[in-house]
Amino acid sequence: MASLIAPDHPSPVSDAEEIRKAVEGWGTDENTVISIIGHRNAVQRKLIRQAYEEIYQEDLIKRFESELKGHLEKAVYRWMLDPVDREAVLANVALKQSTTDYPVIVELACIHSADELLSVKRAYQARYKHSLEEDLAAHTSDDLRKLLVALVGTYRYEGDEINARLANSEATVLHNAIKEKVLNHEEIIRIVSTRSKAQLVATFNRYKDEYGNSITKHLVDDPNNQYLAALRTAIRCINDPIKYYEKVVRNALNKTGTDEDALTRVIVTRAEKDMQQIKERYYKRNSVSLDHAVAKDTSGDYKQLLLTLLGKED
Repeated sequence: MASLIAPDHPSPVSDAEEIRKAVEGWGTDENTVISIIGHRNAVQRKLIRQAYEEIYQEDLIKRFESELKGHLEKAVYRWMLDPVDREAVLANVALKQSTTDYPVIVELACIHSADELLSVKRAYQARYKHSLEEDLAAHTSDDLRKLLVALVGTYRYEGDEINARLANSEATVLHNAIKEKVLNHEEIIRIVSTRSKAQLVATFNRYKDEYGNSITKHLVDDPNNQYLAALRTAIRCINDPIKYYEKVVRNALNKTGTDEDALTRVIVTRAEKDMQQIKERYYKRNSVSLDHAVAKDTSGDYKQLLLTLLGKED
């Protein structure tokens, strides 16, 4: 369930006119901006952008970039993009870090549906004139490259059918590779990158039943090994996305100095999807509401936007 609270039929023209008043003149009325865009879904936000451009011959996102600053500007920019464009931008930013921010790529490949991933890859090509696989290969190397290119290059089957015999045999394959410490074994990459999510969950469950621990507990070697960390992330994303996102948010808030990039990414990308379940999992795990934790660790208009997207009523 989404956390976003949006009216059924707002007027995009009225919204555009109100936003224009908020960004014109000396200083920006951030409260008005947040009260509008923080209560509009993706379709409604697109209609606002179109109405604004038709009326004022100006790109609204660019106007926000010039009027806002800091974490608020980044969050608003990401929120106002079409969802597939936003994912394309997040992937490109992740690749341009000095060390590839691989969780962003893994989330895209392992949590989105096959059709969503394909749409993001098309948006990526349109925006950057390269394929996502091409840029991934250019910015990574060795085993990490093999894994990430395989993950984004697949079109997974989405059905719920599982083959119990296959789950059993592939759990054994995974266990043998781990036992022999051939953690970059091509069979591990093949299984994780090509099987359907339902089949993989069955395989991971079989692994745990047979060998007494979750596979991620056994995939621990060198803490600085990015390939292994990305592999564990992929398995967590496939196994239980809600649990995975709760941990990302918890880590972002528990860091010395909040990790605003990770916090913004999760809230902005999940507010219209499953943020309500993530909030429930967070409360169950931490005995404090996510709204409260975010309010404690952020400030100003940035805090207001995040809390609005989390569905906190004024």
